[in-house]
Amino acid sequence: MSVKVYIDGQEGTTGLKILERFEGRNDIELIRISEEKRKDSKERARLINMSDYTFLCLPDEASREAVSFIENENVRIINASTAHRTNPEWAYGFPELSVAHRDKIINSKRVAVPGCYASGFNAIVYPLVANGIIPADFPVFAYATSGYSGAGKKAIAVYEGEDKPYEYNSPRQYALSQEHKHLPEMQAISGLAHKPMFNPIICDYFSGMVVSVPIQTRMLSNGVTAKQVHEMYAKHYSDAKLVEVKPLMSLEEQKSFFLASNTLSGQSKLEIFVFGNDEQILLAARLDNLGKGASGAAVQCLNIMMGIDETTGLV
Repeated sequence: MSVKVYIDGQEGTTGLKILERFEGRNDIELIRISEEKRKDSKERARLINMSDYTFLCLPDEASREAVSFIENENVRIINASTAHRTNPEWAYGFPELSVAHRDKIINSKRVAVPGCYASGFNAIVYPLVANGIIPADFPVFAYATSGYSGAGKKAIAVYEGEDKPYEYNSPRQYALSQEHKHLPEMQAISGLAHKPMFNPIICDYFSGMVVSVPIQTRMLSNGVTAKQVHEMYAKHYSDAKLVEVKPLMSLEEQKSFFLASNTLSGQSKLEIFVFGNDEQILLAARLDNLGKGASGAAVQCLNIMMGIDETTGLV
């Protein structure tokens, strides 16, 4: 038996990637909107209320507007915008974080898909706080390298255009005011008492990212070691199908290893690494910003809500 699915914002990057992940599935009946009515509020509302599940792949305000269209109480919403990610009435769409997160996705009619940077950050920091490795008031800093696909259609056009500015050939730091839109989500979901510092860097490749969090263990009183942190992650994600904790490397192995950011481009999983030593531990999460950080995560949530294998269409 198939379910009716509508994607509001199906021409955007995330919407198109969701459509790709639906190819070959016979358990989904896609509801399409005609091009000329793509911005027609009445038509969008009609299609949302026809659906069993609607994906919102829209800017924040348009996403909030779309939620207001709902009259059919049975419609289940999977929201890929930043709106509602910190709303306790919505399920947070990262099921691997905890049993409670997964159960809320199963039972909710409203699911907020994580942001790409926040997915990597929370995959690292949530277990640290939940398992008592760091206290909630620990001063956390994170930095990240990302492909340009997450910057939107206009930025993609510049990166791929003939008149690309010279500076776009270089990695570029941004959100220097420490007001990145993912910061509230990163703090709220991870359990931190204060906003982390965050240094995102956009680079000249299409998709994929690495989010890194360094920990100076002298600031902790628990004497934790890199091996213990790795064992904690391995246990925390032991049942996860789309989160993989990579083996702990020796110091000699680390010396010759380069952590690329585009390795998981096009994939829907996330990898966690523990580097460094017992004095300075470097934690990293690698993912595709359009996969586990957007469309892949959205489809995973749909699968869970449908009660089927969560990796359907993803592996």
